[in-house]
Amino acid sequence: MSRFASVSVLALCMANPGFAQELNALVWCDHTDPALIQPFEEKFGVKVNLKEYEGTAAGLAILDQSRPGDWDVLVIDGVDVGRAVEGGHLAELPADQLATADFFPEVVMAANNMVDGKTYAVTEKFGYNTIAYDKTKVDPADMADMTTLWSGKYDGRIAIYDYYLPILGLVAMEQGVATADITAETVAALKEPLFKLKAASKQVSDVVSSQTALATGEVDILIGGGEWLTAVLAADNPNLDWTIPAQGGLRWAQSIGVVAGSTQPDLALEFVKYITSPEGQAALATSSCYWGMPASTKAGEVLTPEQKAILRWDEQPAFLARSQLYPIPDAALDTAMQDLWTAMLQE
Repeated sequence: MSRFASVSVLALCMANPGFAQELNALVWCDHTDPALIQPFEEKFGVKVNLKEYEGTAAGLAILDQSRPGDWDVLVIDGVDVGRAVEGGHLAELPADQLATADFFPEVVMAANNMVDGKTYAVTEKFGYNTIAYDKTKVDPADMADMTTLWSGKYDGRIAIYDYYLPILGLVAMEQGVATADITAETVAALKEPLFKLKAASKQVSDVVSSQTALATGEVDILIGGGEWLTAVLAADNPNLDWTIPAQGGLRWAQSIGVVAGSTQPDLALEFVKYITSPEGQAALATSSCYWGMPASTKAGEVLTPEQKAILRWDEQPAFLARSQLYPIPDAALDTAMQDLWTAMLQE
């Protein structure tokens, strides 16, 4: 890719109204905020067509069923970039044109975004599945130690986010087991603490129901919540907060790349570069769908002090040090984890 690509793409788009008027992107809901997309559209004189999807399997299925050139940009879970590359869905990116030098080092995630020494995606946003709570009803000091959740002090005041990977990861961390060390053979040891946690909880529910329960005071603690859940409620309910306890939290990360076979790879690359620019990062971090931490430290120059406070910006070095990545189960482990989760739900 030429180092003059940005200038040439912009010049062509402005000089030829019929050139590359549309860019097609498969994205998560946080990319559908006009505050994020409009600046790019206005700069390049193009329309960005966004198709929202949920779950890597759904996104890859869309690509499998599409013709080459139908899609230009893909947003995907960082741990699934390798699957997309294996399926032939992502094009190599010019690493020297990506702003990863400005990223929090822990979220560059080269092992996830590179395959065989080639870069196929770049981290754009991250956050945590951890402990969210109402700080007017819960002692914040208690939330610094995950074992408090099993102590009986908050029985009947807890909600559990209904997603087995992060919750089993948190239970393992409370037991002193790293997420990377969970195996099909050792997952059985998580049954007793998981069932005890369920017994102490009021509900196990999806994102919307969990968020509603915390916001309305039905529960005071949400296990699995984080900035992505409480930030959008901050204006109306400033009592909601979140933290990463001493035992740690689960870190999620999403990546963005150019779809293999794109008929306008230069423009698609410009979109990737915009999303990972300080301005793009600040807008993505505070999207109306859900907030999260920007991968770029330079986004801090654009975010307001209030936004940085909600994201716990100044605490990120410690949070990153205490966080671990989601478990990445093979087929046997995934089956064992889902079986345990199902048994817990039926308890």
